[in-house]
Amino acid sequence: MPALVNYRGDDDYHTGGSLCSKDSTRLLSFYGSPCKRQRISDSYFHFLEEEKKPSIEVLPDEILYEIFRRLSGGQARSAAACVSSRWLTVLSNVRTSEMVHDVHEPSDDVEMVQENDGFLTRCLEGKKATDRRLQSVAVGTSARGGLGKLSVRGSNKVTKIGLTAIAHGCPSLKVLSLWNVPSIGDESLIEISKECRLLEKLDLSHCNSISNKGISAIAQNCPNLSSLTIESCINVGNESLQAVARCCPNLQSITIKDCPNVGDQGVATLLSSLSSVLKKVKLQSLNITDFSLAVIGHYGKSITNLALIGLQTASQKGFWAMGSAKGLQSLTSLTVVSCYGITDLSLEAIAKGCGLLKQMLIKKCCFVSDKGLVSFTEAAESLECLQLEECNRISQHGILKTLKSKLKSLTIVKCMGIKDIAQETSDLTRCESLRSLTIRDCIGFGNTTLAIFGTFCPQLQNLELSGLCGITDSGLYPILENCQAGLVKVNLSNCLNLTDKVVVDLAKIHGETLKVLNLEGCRRITDESLASISDYCFLLSDLDVSKCCVTDNGLRCLSEGVLIGLQILSVSCCSKISNKSAPFLKKLGQTLVGLNIQQCNLISSSLVDSLVENLWRCDILY
Repeated sequence: MPALVNYRGDDDYHTGGSLCSKDSTRLLSFYGSPCKRQRISDSYFHFLEEEKKPSIEVLPDEILYEIFRRLSGGQARSAAACVSSRWLTVLSNVRTSEMVHDVHEPSDDVEMVQENDGFLTRCLEGKKATDRRLQSVAVGTSARGGLGKLSVRGSNKVTKIGLTAIAHGCPSLKVLSLWNVPSIGDESLIEISKECRLLEKLDLSHCNSISNKGISAIAQNCPNLSSLTIESCINVGNESLQAVARCCPNLQSITIKDCPNVGDQGVATLLSSLSSVLKKVKLQSLNITDFSLAVIGHYGKSITNLALIGLQTASQKGFWAMGSAKGLQSLTSLTVVSCYGITDLSLEAIAKGCGLLKQMLIKKCCFVSDKGLVSFTEAAESLECLQLEECNRISQHGILKTLKSKLKSLTIVKCMGIKDIAQETSDLTRCESLRSLTIRDCIGFGNTTLAIFGTFCPQLQNLELSGLCGITDSGLYPILENCQAGLVKVNLSNCLNLTDKVVVDLAKIHGETLKVLNLEGCRRITDESLASISDYCFLLSDLDVSKCCVTDNGLRCLSEGVLIGLQILSVSCCSKISNKSAPFLKKLGQTLVGLNIQQCNLISSSLVDSLVENLWRCDILY
């Protein structure tokens, strides 16, 4: 029962002293008539309790700051951060170096930082990426070894406040990735540069508020920077690259893409200044000329991986100079895409000037023909992997001439100049080195060319023939018959004219070595193929028969066969597989780690639930 209060003030209900007139007025408003005793409502006592409750909230942020930096242990700091957004903000501004620890008895948190410094990773995307979330990350990770990697992607809610909190709370940060974060500008990078001096990798993409000023600050204060990526940052120019060249002696990897203000001056300064350490260079869609390519060719003695993509203002002269300078002494991998300057002449110069080149990708280079390809493969004595994509002047003649080289891997994709015609093969020699052959979406590639590969490449182990409507069982058989090493990985997806016969032959001849088989989209493949696979392919670990004409009976054969370690099975879009396959799938599921039964419309949801429950080690797509 609520207490009665003497209206004359004999039992004053306050924190000390007499009631002031303002308080008396409030009391009278509750009492009503002063000459009549009245029961007081509960709301009054709530009011009085609020009046007398001491609160830390009356302290200014400066005092809270001093209190919070003396909290012992990460658990206490995390608990305090959960009280209010104000406390979180104050805590997130406490630098790790400013936290006060007991000098006589170090906390567990300090030991954890020493043991696991900089290994925690956080990735925030979209709506989850906010300033408050970054503040929480800064407070929470400081006591758990420190944040080592941070990635923020696709957010307009992250500002200087959030990144400043990371800078203050995570001095151990080594990797920072900002993709499509328009509100982040130079001030944020400056804060990072002041506090996170251990930064090794910086990745910026579509950050239009960042300019030369921010990147220059990183370069000046983060000497350990070893990897830099700048993509689609329209306010970044030559000044940034010059600052990096001056201040980052450990830079090993640089990627510059779609930055219209970057030109020859910045690229040339960077390459010439860091010639002894720079190993990976990727330049894409930049307004650089032949001068930059000549500098690369002269100073790139440490470059091992070079990618030149969409350099529309560089001509044949620049690529020729890059190869002829013979400065690319360590280059092992070269990628050239959509560069009109790559011609037969420049390609041959690159081969002669890069003696250690092992991997070459040429894509959408419309001026490269059979002549240049043959000259290149003859001159590049160390070449092991060659990939040609959408080079439509390359024909069957040029492709077959590459068999004279020591290639280990040959990939041809969407080269429309290849026509399946009879050709003299007396000048061809057996290519004992070729282990992997990939022909994908070349509509002119047919049985004649395939048979030549089968005859002259007896050591193939990996074979991918994808989207080739021109090949049939008879064209593929020479490869199956002549491969001496035994095929290990075979991909025949979307080869519409292949039948069960070729799969039966494949299983019988190479069943003892075959581990991966992809028959997706081969509509003429039926249960007969699965029966042969179950009889001969006991090492098979990955089988894809999606969009094939297999049925429940085929799965029964698989489950009763010699397969001892099938791990991945895909039967998606197989319209004839039904609930009758339940016992077979469960038996196969004893070894499966992945099962794809998407769009198998005759499989009920109850069976799916049963499979999920019983095959608990298997990831099931349905």
